[in-house]
Amino acid sequence: MRILWRLYGYSSRLLKTKLFRTAASNTSFPEVWLLLVQYFERVPGFFWVVQRNSFFTMPEILENKADIELYSPHPEVRGMTTLDRAAFKRTIVVPVLKVKKEVINKLLKSFKHTTLQRPGLKRVIDDPKDEDSRLVLLDPHKISAEYSLGESEQEILKQFSIDPQVSKYNLELTYDNFKTEEILRAVLPEGQDVTSGFTRIGHIAHLNLRDHQIPYKHLIGQVIIDKNPGVTCSVNKINIIDNTYRNFQMEVLAGEANMITKTRENYITYEFDFSKVYWNSRLSTEHGRIIELLKPGDVLFDVFAGVGPFAIPAAKKKCSVFANDLNPESYKWLLHNCKLNKVDKKIKNFNMDGRDFLLGPVKEELTKELSLLTKERKNTLHIVMNLPALAIEFLDVFKHFLDGKPCSTDLLPTVHCYSFSKHDNPAKDVQERAEAFLGTSLEGRCSTHLVRNVAPNKEMMCISFQIPAEVLFKKQCTQEGKLKSNAGNFRVFQLYTLSQIILEKKRLHLTDLKLEFSLSYGADSSLI
Repeated sequence: MRILWRLYGYSSRLLKTKLFRTAASNTSFPEVWLLLVQYFERVPGFFWVVQRNSFFTMPEILENKADIELYSPHPEVRGMTTLDRAAFKRTIVVPVLKVKKEVINKLLKSFKHTTLQRPGLKRVIDDPKDEDSRLVLLDPHKISAEYSLGESEQEILKQFSIDPQVSKYNLELTYDNFKTEEILRAVLPEGQDVTSGFTRIGHIAHLNLRDHQIPYKHLIGQVIIDKNPGVTCSVNKINIIDNTYRNFQMEVLAGEANMITKTRENYITYEFDFSKVYWNSRLSTEHGRIIELLKPGDVLFDVFAGVGPFAIPAAKKKCSVFANDLNPESYKWLLHNCKLNKVDKKIKNFNMDGRDFLLGPVKEELTKELSLLTKERKNTLHIVMNLPALAIEFLDVFKHFLDGKPCSTDLLPTVHCYSFSKHDNPAKDVQERAEAFLGTSLEGRCSTHLVRNVAPNKEMMCISFQIPAEVLFKKQCTQEGKLKSNAGNFRVFQLYTLSQIILEKKRLHLTDLKLEFSLSYGADSSLI
């Protein structure tokens, strides 16, 4: 179970340390599965299952050593810190096929896996010696060392009456023809990690550069912009998220310094100032997972709402939503996004501390909802607490949270609380910490979900549970219990008063003390 639980995290780390050594976020899925397949080939019975599920249909991502050597920019770019695009020019020898221009399109359909595929490079070029013919650039790795085509390719050429003779051609590659990783691998010191991955938020590319990459940061930022259409700004995070508002300082590496961006997630549009609010595109799947749990008419309390990735989709699903965030900027953009998505009339928004929000609007609404709910009324109550660094510490708020008689277990509110864990068993760790703040066991009453691997040995988890009735509701005392409690309190008062008299009357004889206490307070003198 433990192995399965951490499988994704381990495979991601393996990808980073043994393969590209990148922090790629938008291209990691195929590589992860490729590594998993290579590993599980050694497990009896697993190879057949992998084949059956067509994991091998994914395109090959890895380039071999020959690819790297053939498609490397000019060696003189090594150590470059200011981007000079002209310095990347390089001439390589590639095979070409001479073809009459009237059959070019038909041939390309049959030869699409044999032609040369490079960024910004045309597969067909003019033949300087023959106006009626064109030269088709072929992939050197698909042609034998003798520059001869295979039997299947020759059969295709015969159909179109094309001479199978392959010639050599000096092809000039420029900066535009190299991939991001090829450029950075050529520039950074040999053996150093190459960062070609990033998180995209609208027109902004967000990178997390390592220390050894800092001298090349502006070059890296510009390459990312050049190679990704629509990206006009690249930024690097320069500190961790350690403040109250969950945003972080960032440095513009290249491009425009416009931090107000617009992005889409799960068919919803969000707009915000990325430098002043918290947004993580890697949580898109998790946002969708929680929304899938809701049905029309349910009530959602979003304690740390940010700019609305839980609240707005829930409102779109016709749920009743209460959304809160302490950060004034997040609150401003939350209101803006509610209007942008036409749900501003369906969400009640608050700008409060999370604890105050729970003790105020949430408590008030829960009291009202639970007084109305019956077994026939099936709408459910959900409380989302997405502040992984601290949210679990807010759970003590729910201890004896409500007055009144405990309701049906089916109607108790469900909490979805997020937390980080560096434990070997993150699910157990998060459950135990949640139990400590609630003051009760959640064994058999909760579920834990691995959200994502944040860093080596650090997982983001979500624990979901219905708040136990014995935690949520204040304990009800009987009339007899209250009387006993009052009598006990009076007896304590008597003993306290007696001790005061003893201190003041140290020199009195014990008999006189008993008499004075009895006459003054009507109490049993045997208490002395």
